[in-house]
Amino acid sequence: LLSTLVVALAADGAVASTWFGKAAYNKWHETELERWLSDHNVLYPTPADRKDLENLVKDNWNSKVAQPYNDWDTNQLQSYLGSKGQQAKKGAENNKDSLIESVKAYWYETEDQASDAYNSVKDWVFDSWTDSQLKAFLDRHGIPSPQPRTRDTLLKATRENYQSVADKVGETASYPGNWLYESWSESDLKAWLDERGYPAPQPSTRDKLIATVRRNSRLASEQMKQASASASASAAGAQQSLTDALLDAWSDSQIKEWADKNGIKVPQGSKRDELIALARKHRARLTGDNVSASAVSAYGAATSSAGNQYARATDDAALKADQAYGAA
Repeated sequence: LLSTLVVALAADGAVASTWFGKAAYNKWHETELERWLSDHNVLYPTPADRKDLENLVKDNWNSKVAQPYNDWDTNQLQSYLGSKGQQAKKGAENNKDSLIESVKAYWYETEDQASDAYNSVKDWVFDSWTDSQLKAFLDRHGIPSPQPRTRDTLLKATRENYQSVADKVGETASYPGNWLYESWSESDLKAWLDERGYPAPQPSTRDKLIATVRRNSRLASEQMKQASASASASAAGAQQSLTDALLDAWSDSQIKEWADKNGIKVPQGSKRDELIALARKHRARLTGDNVSASAVSAYGAATSSAGNQYARATDDAALKADQAYGAA
């Protein structure tokens, strides 16, 4: 009986998200519920009591947050599949229902993961901001810029002060309003949308631009994480090619010279394949600043090809970061 009950509850996405705890929106202010509904083009009655608003959010949560692709057109669905190295089934390229099923199979997070993210908006809402936008937010609210000023320290300072800033200006922070973007110009908002391939609302107003940015911020954050993972994988593969080319170009004596310079003990009588295996074991040091000048001159030509491969891989990864889900 218990297992049957659990299965029945799990079948209801909105209920399942609250089975072991309240959904994030259960704790939102009424204005935040209205804001979310408005951002996602869900009509709601005015006036409306909290329960009505909450039920409307609940009814639309799965399709708008956990499975946003349900609202995508066929081009967006095909674009997402392409970003995953997949193609629509033959004959189903323009069949939206079939495309949705294909996208669903390659979607990157569960409903619970998507819902959990809204328990702490500050952890992702700033991910797609530029460094200058992060600094402008801190400056606007009288928060000293961290030293040293790097992207990581700017993000850390912004996240740590997010709630206190909201409290100071008397605003809610669970699903933040326009106050969060006070330091953004309309051109900033349009540029954010354009860079990610999101169409700007027509006619455009500041409120509508902010709503569109806010609605897509979570997806943009996830896209950046996936693009970053792809970049790391591409760079790692290219680095391996770089060091393999380097080793192929070195003589046995040059490998020994490099090992000695880096404090790596070379067993007496080591053969070439053993020397290369030893160097590969300490691969990370091969691309550091501690490669001797004489060795550099010896493998310069050999590494140019591998270096170009590394550049192509990192450029490709950067392009992926810019274009990932661009049409979504």
